[in-house]
Amino acid sequence: MLRKDTNGFKSLAVTVIAIAFSGSLSASADPIGLSPRWGATMPTGPVAGTRITSEYAELVARDAFLWAWPLVNMTNRRIKFSQLPENVISGGAPLAPLNQLTMLTDYIEPDERAVACPNQDVVYGAGLIALDKSPVIIQVPDFGDRFWVYQIVDLRTDSFAQLGKMYGTQPGFYMLVGPDWKGDTPKGVTKVFRSSTNTGNVIPRVFQDDTAEDRKSIQSVLSGIMMYPLDQFDGKMKSVDWSKVKKLPAEGEGSAETPWVPAKSFFDSLAVALADAPPLPGEEARYAQVLSVIDAAKSDPKIREAVDKAAADANERLVEPLFEFRNYGLPLPHNWTTTSNNAAFGTDYFTRTAVAKSNIFVNAPIETKYFYQDLDKDGKRLGASKTYTVTFPKGETPPVNGFWSLTLYNEHHFFEPNALKRYSVGTKNKSLKYNQDGSLTIYVQAEPPKKEFESNWLPAPKTGAFSLYIRAYWPKVEVTNGVWSPPAVETNG
Repeated sequence: MLRKDTNGFKSLAVTVIAIAFSGSLSASADPIGLSPRWGATMPTGPVAGTRITSEYAELVARDAFLWAWPLVNMTNRRIKFSQLPENVISGGAPLAPLNQLTMLTDYIEPDERAVACPNQDVVYGAGLIALDKSPVIIQVPDFGDRFWVYQIVDLRTDSFAQLGKMYGTQPGFYMLVGPDWKGDTPKGVTKVFRSSTNTGNVIPRVFQDDTAEDRKSIQSVLSGIMMYPLDQFDGKMKSVDWSKVKKLPAEGEGSAETPWVPAKSFFDSLAVALADAPPLPGEEARYAQVLSVIDAAKSDPKIREAVDKAAADANERLVEPLFEFRNYGLPLPHNWTTTSNNAAFGTDYFTRTAVAKSNIFVNAPIETKYFYQDLDKDGKRLGASKTYTVTFPKGETPPVNGFWSLTLYNEHHFFEPNALKRYSVGTKNKSLKYNQDGSLTIYVQAEPPKKEFESNWLPAPKTGAFSLYIRAYWPKVEVTNGVWSPPAVETNG
């Protein structure tokens, strides 16, 4: 059930739903003369109070579980973070009260479980926004030549602001506002970005070389990355020593991502999520249908039982399979897959939910291009019992203006701890050795390769399946237009 301590978020849902569905559709276009019988208007959705069957409720609920899964994921994160009293690092993940962010000071640790598929190429930050409470100010310090990007997404995980090196963003202050905000832009704010929802997420990413020197060098710029409510803005650049943030153990146990979307409580959060994300063009009927079923479930235990059953079934049969990269995306040679509409999913419900389930919070394609792999070149599942190589021909590592990496994830899409503490290889690694012909071979296996190849070794788990994942940050046009794709994953034993 919804908590009572969500700071008015529940009442906001009721108000917005009432406003969103109080209108009616015109029936003035009447080529066959139905207006006299039907009247001048038609209802926007199911008539309130209409008796419905459990089977119908189950059908609507099952459909909604798939298309609204990312919205409920974000809503539940907001509810959770609304309870945080201070900035913390919990189980390796940066967490912050609403409308603030927390930065790490080094790569994210393997015990992080808040978001699947983290990387160890950047120093992360994170903060949930609640723009119904206040606009927020985003600080951008002077990054110099260092690669950086702030991912800023709404409740649907679609991007609504562009801040990063690829956009030529200048140091300064930027403001995020909600859909209903009205006011003057404060003096000193360079640009205002408006979200279509009040809830969203801000995730700074700052590139760091895998060297002690760069770990030290990056600290001064990290201190200037901040987010805070508008009433704290005074036109002066603030700073904080993020190394002093309280560190806590991870909540709960387990090897998988925090279960942000429990099937049993899905429909308790869904009305709140839909209130915050008004329907896109063409979604009005979907919203009306599912909200009428939610309303019926409040007073009819059989309907409630039906929707909960549908949620559990949809979770198992529709959403869980989307955790596997090979089950979605655009197919590429050698069994790689990719996506082309990240952070701009619109009504591509299948891809949006698949991405949210397997690796939520992906950058827009101009910021980062992602390539996913669960299989070797022969279509067999990657696993600990085999050894593999990935060889980039001369001059054919991912073409980027920023950086690239090849990351390995265990069966839960997290890092598998290893003695080298190496979870990816790429631009950040200064010790990679190229072959005599100029090609680059990465050795993917559980046990160390021959001594001369250890600098190019990407350690695999000792048991279980795993996946490979290529990131091309600030990709060149041959990546975004599909001319370049990754080489085969060769099985060697």
